Amino acid sequence: MLGLNKQDTTLFLIVVALTALAPFILNPFPTESAMAQFNAGYPDLMQRFVIFGIFAIGFNILFGLTGYLSFGHAAFLGVGSYAAVWMFKLFSYNVFPAIFLSVVIAGLFSLLIGYISLRRSGIYFSILTLAFAQMSFALAYSVLSNPKFNLTNGETGLQVYTDDLQMFHGDHLPDLPHIFGLLTMRDNFVLTVGGWDFNFNVGYYFCALIMLLAFYFSVRIFRSPFGTMLRAVKSNQTRMYYTGLNARPYTLAAFVISGMYAGLAGGLMAAVDPLAGAERMQWTASGEVVLMTILGGAGTLIGPILGAGFIKYFENIFSKINDTVLHSWFSFLPDGMEDFMVAIVHPFIGKGWHLTLGLLFMMVVIFLPGGLVEGGQRIMRLFRGKKAAKEADEATQSTPAE
Repeated sequence: MLGLNKQDTTLFLIVVALTALAPFILNPFPTESAMAQFNAGYPDLMQRFVIFGIFAIGFNILFGLTGYLSFGHAAFLGVGSYAAVWMFKLFSYNVFPAIFLSVVIAGLFSLLIGYISLRRSGIYFSILTLAFAQMSFALAYSVLSNPKFNLTNGETGLQVYTDDLQMFHGDHLPDLPHIFGLLTMRDNFVLTVGGWDFNFNVGYYFCALIMLLAFYFSVRIFRSPFGTMLRAVKSNQTRMYYTGLNARPYTLAAFVISGMYAGLAGGLMAAVDPLAGAERMQWTASGEVVLMTILGGAGTLIGPILGAGFIKYFENIFSKINDTVLHSWFSFLPDGMEDFMVAIVHPFIGKGWHLTLGLLFMMVVIFLPGGLVEGGQRIMRLFRGKKAAKEADEATQSTPAE
């Protein structure tokens, strides 16, 4: 199917099914129930799942295949967002030109940074990318917000105003990011079934469709001769040089492709929320995509998507749990015991969600070096082993004794 082997086709169809059914899968609890706070099927969060999934897929092409660890990919995410918002300000709210410009600008920017940074490898490469990202953040936050040539609007962030040029924006078009004026990214349809409310959001499905295309191209890259060369770079770059192969063009191409994925994610972030700020270029955003990739499984196909969903779920769900919610959970206990349980759980929720995520990340790194994908593979092998043992037992019992 579409140039994929049987195994990759199955995996791709699984991703398609999970993406299409996300409004149902992410809403397991009734809307008015006490557990509804663990539902993640609302538009903003679903959009973040797929957008950061794209970001992580692109990062995995560089880190997972070549082993080059970049701490500066947030720079391309931010550049993509700024490019998309400027397209909205100058021309129109149509999302397609904005996303195209985001990818192009991020690609050119990553070409420049990659050409310089890839002259070094290992920790030196990582430090160089981090330095470039922090310089980009400083430029966006202060230097390029100079009133004489305000390109980023500093800490306030770049927004679209009613007095902006918008040359191709007409009165018949919505004042929101839209798809050729037919649908806006905020259009939402709610399906109520019993006690459940399921949201079908245009912005989510638009981003999800692009994520599926991005995932498909990443699979093709992984299975291509180009992907094999990138694995050779990760395996033994010195041996490649001895055989007469220059690894730098391959690593630079991987870096640029990865940067374009990040720019695509940044453009989609601006498409669902037409705002670009310098905070998207901070080193913490670069570290976050590293965590997503390692947590899901670096070098695997679906791992980065799982890691992105896992971290964004914790960030948005566990951070909202407060003491009031905890008291409602433990209200069946005596007052003293209730307060004691709340005091124990309190450091791990709300603003302390980073602590919970950190502990889980440590457990994954220690017990599942291959990330969440390795955990899934172990479970599958366990069930297959039990099934094989059961079949062998049945065969033994049905065989007549000699």
